[in-house]
Order: sequence, then structure tokens, then C-alpha cells
Amino acid sequence: MKYQHIIEVNKDLCIGCGLCKNDCPVNNIVIENKKSVIKNQDCLMCGHCAAICPVSAITLTGFDEPPIELTEKPNLDSDELLMAIKSRRTIRNFKDKEVSPEIVNQIIEAGRYTPSAKNSQDVSYIVLDKEKAVYEEAAVKFFRKIKPVANIAVKYSKEVSIDDNFFFKHAPIAIMVVTKDKISGSLAASNMALMAESYGLGVLFSGLFSDVANNSLNLRKLLTLKHGDHVITTLVIGYPNVKYRRTVQKEAANVRYL
Repeated sequence: MKYQHIIEVNKDLCIGCGLCKNDCPVNNIVIENKKSVIKNQDCLMCGHCAAICPVSAITLTGFDEPPIELTEKPNLDSDELLMAIKSRRTIRNFKDKEVSPEIVNQIIEAGRYTPSAKNSQDVSYIVLDKEKAVYEEAAVKFFRKIKPVANIAVKYSKEVSIDDNFFFKHAPIAIMVVTKDKISGSLAASNMALMAESYGLGVLFSGLFSDVANNSLNLRKLLTLKHGDHVITTLVIGYPNVKYRRTVQKEAANVRYL
């Protein structure tokens, strides 16, 4: 986490129920004199203690916003969710239509609230919008240079032509997911894609642009990527200009029950 946070217990509110103690994943809470006591501040800062407290006696400092009170937990329709996943297609043909800043913010929120390894919250996002053509041009130049190698190493590469819109396909925006931890970044990107599709948007996971961003010194400089910044994936996002009429068949899941 980038910033310092402190767990505070309001002794006047605490009823000593022990819910926070029992739910703490790192055993950082004890009950003394019928009150919750934080052992030390060097913990995950996961917020489970604050989320589970029935009387709001525990708070975490240093955040820009208060927690949202949950009167009841929202429930997703399981059949609709599964059908949304089954019907999802990678989009490479987009309409000439902008995506509003409000929707972009919602997509990023879906990534921000995704759990991260050890609650590190070290995933960051780069939105390529009005100037994205500058970065795509740099990526295209780099990829054209290495295309002969790709033709040898990658199946079907010889059949792929690299035009000036090879990476972003005329989509209005692209969001780069940047983090050192591949799992955290991948989980965030997956939730972001679901949020985008809930707004009727299509998504292309551009692994190739991400690879170029990780290996081209010129592109990294243009993007002001720091040493150690790793682009996990790039979500190319826009309104689909194509309609798929049925799901695509998949092989049966390879499952073992032990």
C-alpha cells in the first residue's frame, strides 16, 4: 500500500463481541477488559475488522472516502452472470463512439475494489485516450521490427498484417493495468472487463501491446513507466461494431475431485 493507515478502536462504542478478533486473518486482535485491542499496526490493513463490527467501533484512517454501509448484500443473478461470461467475445471492430469519463471511472473502480495479494493494492491504471495514437504508433514501429522473429516463434504470425491501428483497432480508449503482481493485476482486469460489458462495451485484451510496453524503451519512456512497472494487460475498450449470434463451443473442463 502506498500510504500509512492506522486501525483505531473506539472504546466507548466497542461491545467486545469478538467478531473482529475471530475474523482477523492475521490474528492481530485480542479482547482485553471486554474491548477489542489491536496488537500492532503492521498488518494487512484488509479492513475485515471494520467491515464486520456491528457498532462501527473500528475505523481505518488515511482513506479518501468512508466505508459504504451495507443494509443487505447485493446478489448477482447466477444464470445471467454465467450467460454473460459464455457469450463474451473478444472485440476487434469498434464503433466510432466515445466512452464517457463516468463509465471509464466505473471500470477503474471495478479494478480498484478487486482483492489484491496481501492487500497490497499496488495495481495502477493508465488510460490512453485522446493521445493514444502516439503510443500506438510507437508500438507499431517496434512490433514491425520484431515481426520476422515473431513469424518464426508464433503460429499464424506470418498471416497477420500490421497496419497503423494494429493494437487499438480504432477503439476510443485503452486502459493499461500496471503492477508487479501478475495475479492481482489479472484479477483486476477481469473484473474491469465485466464492468465494461455491463455498459454494453466490448473488450480486447491486448497482450501484444502490453508486451511491447514492457520491452520497448522508447514506448516506456513515452508512457513514463518507471523501473519495475510491469504492464499485466491492456484493455482496449469501445462499443462493438459487430454482433455475435451464438456462444462458442469450449472443450469440457478438466476437473479432478480429490
